[in-house]
Amino acid sequence: MTEELKYDSIAGLAAAAEKAGEAISALVLRQQARQLEKTEAEVFAQMRGTYAVMAACIQPGCAEDLRSASGLSGGDAFKMRRAVEGGKNLTGGVLGGALYRALAVSELNAAMGRVVAAPTAGSCGILPAAVLTMQQERGCAERDCVMALFTASAVGMVITANASVAGAQGGCQAECGSAAAMAAAAIVELAGGSPRQAAGAVAIALKNILGLVCDPVAGLVEIPCIKRNASGVAGAFVAAELALAGIESAIPADEVIVAMKKVGDAMSPALKETAEGGLAATPTARRLYEQVFGRPADGAGCAGCGGCGGL
Repeated sequence: MTEELKYDSIAGLAAAAEKAGEAISALVLRQQARQLEKTEAEVFAQMRGTYAVMAACIQPGCAEDLRSASGLSGGDAFKMRRAVEGGKNLTGGVLGGALYRALAVSELNAAMGRVVAAPTAGSCGILPAAVLTMQQERGCAERDCVMALFTASAVGMVITANASVAGAQGGCQAECGSAAAMAAAAIVELAGGSPRQAAGAVAIALKNILGLVCDPVAGLVEIPCIKRNASGVAGAFVAAELALAGIESAIPADEVIVAMKKVGDAMSPALKETAEGGLAATPTARRLYEQVFGRPADGAGCAGCGGCGGL
C-alpha cells in the first residue's frame, strides 16, 4: 500500500485495510514507519516497549497492601484476582481476568507506581487489560498483541480528530468510552475478526457508554474512575463479542463519534472533570474530600462555585 493512511474516519481505516487485504495494524505500522523515517522493526520495538510497561503493571497493581496517597483506592485488584484464581467469580477467566487487570493498572496508576495513559490516565486500565487478557487467557501471541495496539492507536487518533478523549472536554464517555472503543477494535483483530467487524465493535462500545459523565470524587482520578475501568473493559469484550458474531451497529462508528462530541458539548461543566456534580457532589464524596484535604468541600464540589447546586 503506497497511499497515505488517513485518521479522519473509522470507515476509512476499515476500507483501506479491507482493500489491502491486511489488518488495520499492518497499515498503521507501515505508515508510521514512513512518517518517522524508521524501519517497521524499530517502530514495532517501540510499541513492544509500551506493551511491556503495561504488562509490568499487573503484578504490583495486584498487591494486597497497595494504596494511593489519598487512601481512597487500592487493594481491589487483589480481591478480584483472588476470586478469579480461586474459581469463585461468575464469568470465568477471560472476563474475570480482564477485570482484575483493569483494576491493577488503574490502582497502580492512582498510587503513582506507574502512570499509563491509554489514551488517558483516567482510562489507563481498559486497553492494557483487554490486550493482556487476550494473551494470558486466550493464548494470543505477544507479537499479535503488540500489533493490536497499533489498531487501537488508530482508533484513538480518529476519535481525537473528530471528538475528544479528555474528560474535561467530553466527560468520561470521552475517556473510558474512547478507551473501550480502542480496546474493542484490538480484541476483534486479535480474535481474527475483519476490519469491518473492528469498526462495528468501535461503534457498539461507544454507544454503550454514551453520555457518561466525569465526576471524580475530591477531584482525584480514583472514585469512580477505577471501577469504570473495569466496566469499560467489560464493555469492550461485549462489543467485540457482538461484532465477531456478525452483529452490526445500525449507527456507523463515525456517526457515533460525532454524536459523542455533541453530547459532550451539551454536557454541563459540572459533569466534566470539575468534581462539582454527579457522584463528586454526594454527601459521602464531600466527607471523603474533607478526609483527604483536611477541609470541608463547602457543599459545592471541589471548586466551591455552586455549580452542582449544593446537592
